Amino acid sequence: MLISLTNSPSTGGGSIDASLPSLPKMTHHHLVFKGSLHNPLLAPRGVWSVDGKLMVSDTGQNRVFIWNEIPTSEFEEPSLVLGQIETTDTGRNAGHQVNASTLQYPSGIWSDGKKLIIADAWNHRVLVWHSMPSTNGQAADVVIGQPDFMSNQPNNHQIGANPTAQTLNWPYGVFSDGTHLWICDTGNRRVLFYEKIPTENFKAADEVIGKSNFFERDYEDFQPIWPYSARINEAGQMAVADTQYYRVLIWNDWRTANQQNADVIIGQPDFSSNGQNQYSLFPKPNAMNWLYDTFFYEKGIFVVDTGNSRVLWFKEVPKENNASADNVLGQFDFNTGSENSNTKLGTDKQLYWPFSICVSKQNLILADTGNHRVILYQIKN
Repeated sequence: MLISLTNSPSTGGGSIDASLPSLPKMTHHHLVFKGSLHNPLLAPRGVWSVDGKLMVSDTGQNRVFIWNEIPTSEFEEPSLVLGQIETTDTGRNAGHQVNASTLQYPSGIWSDGKKLIIADAWNHRVLVWHSMPSTNGQAADVVIGQPDFMSNQPNNHQIGANPTAQTLNWPYGVFSDGTHLWICDTGNRRVLFYEKIPTENFKAADEVIGKSNFFERDYEDFQPIWPYSARINEAGQMAVADTQYYRVLIWNDWRTANQQNADVIIGQPDFSSNGQNQYSLFPKPNAMNWLYDTFFYEKGIFVVDTGNSRVLWFKEVPKENNASADNVLGQFDFNTGSENSNTKLGTDKQLYWPFSICVSKQNLILADTGNHRVILYQIKN
């Protein structure tokens, strides 16, 4: 059932400290969703929704679930599972050798309702289905990052091997506008760009963001250090969640991202700064800790501030470095950052290391990873 949501802590009948800032509600209903009743979610790290469908990377159990309709109760059986043959199976690569049907630590998801793309992170590859899967364990049509479906070594060789335009190393994030494709090649500290979604295996990327060529692994502080997700909005802006430097990099035009440094930094005052919560014990409205995802919405942007167990909302995409957020979800103020801050057992209003976010129409969908659940919010108009 849907429950009314506020940004305030549960007080168990007591009063809320009047000195705390009063923040407007961002959402007015939400549903805590835990997946299958008989085999619930374990550390889900990827969520996506399109055409009324819900897709979840059940990362800890090496599978991706698809629900053909947005769930309306705490537990619902999935319409199908990818990476496994049965919804109760959980083994890495389905307990066998890697192939076109298996997954190992799936993360980012993107779909337009026709194509489906999944970042199969620990197999060091990205899988593409040219049409939406219709059966459990359906094989992917294309593999990116590996020469075939039976290979899964980092950079197609071994840990420490230099990358090429064809290889991947721990790719965690994927995004497309329906034509182009961006892959966060996290372990290689770069974002790869493809002019078109590949239709053949081992396709070379067309451009690289964060490096001067396809063969470098070293980095400078003005480059994406540990890019975990990439997003593009309708205005052509690009956001990269740069986890290891506790910041989001914004390019005002994604077409320039391979040619110049980011235009704006969220979470730090400049490129050389890299402190958790800007070297503070407690978070602030302009400081973050281990952020893993963003999502553009209307004129603004959501930032998943994972290490502070919260989601920050900027009602307009910042135009200058070090902007302060306008609102927060998961904590009752901007200065609280502990997981399940009001009780170690957690409540329906608290978060524990959220990783991934998606907005589809008025639905805000969040992978509340540390609590092994997905939360389905309705954004308040």
